[in-house]
Amino acid sequence: MLEPTPQNDYQADHIHYLRCSFRRRLGKDLVDPALTPQEAARVIYHAPYVVVSHGVGADPIFNYGNQAALQLFARGWSEFTALPSRQSAELPDQAERAQILATVTAQGFIEHYGGIRIDRTGRRFRIQDVTVWNLEDNQGVDYGQAALYSQWEYL
Repeated sequence: MLEPTPQNDYQADHIHYLRCSFRRRLGKDLVDPALTPQEAARVIYHAPYVVVSHGVGADPIFNYGNQAALQLFARGWSEFTALPSRQSAELPDQAERAQILATVTAQGFIEHYGGIRIDRTGRRFRIQDVTVWNLEDNQGVDYGQAALYSQWEYL
């Protein structure tokens, strides 16, 4: 996926899956439902909170991170979207993270999750009050998982 820009409507198709899955799983809206797909994608990309997603597979790769996520993880788009999402946590924290994601797979979502993550330079930060949910495409096929949070602190 290319970095979100006005020319590609800020990846509105991908954001559509995030929005629809969030609504289906949590019964609330990720952003104002009156926004067009392009407006919603722009708002999410420039939001002051983190929105990330990864695809499917044995070792899923991040396929989306808004500007807040890119800044927090100290990575550019191409570097972030080449990163296996497990590597956002230090090795000792990866087992706990995997367990949480397995719970999300089974339940559809979790809220109020927290954990330790690391940026590109190795700087650690705690994320709090995280919502993680399963993504599905329009046919209900597993599309990955996404996370949303607005609380973090550097350690």
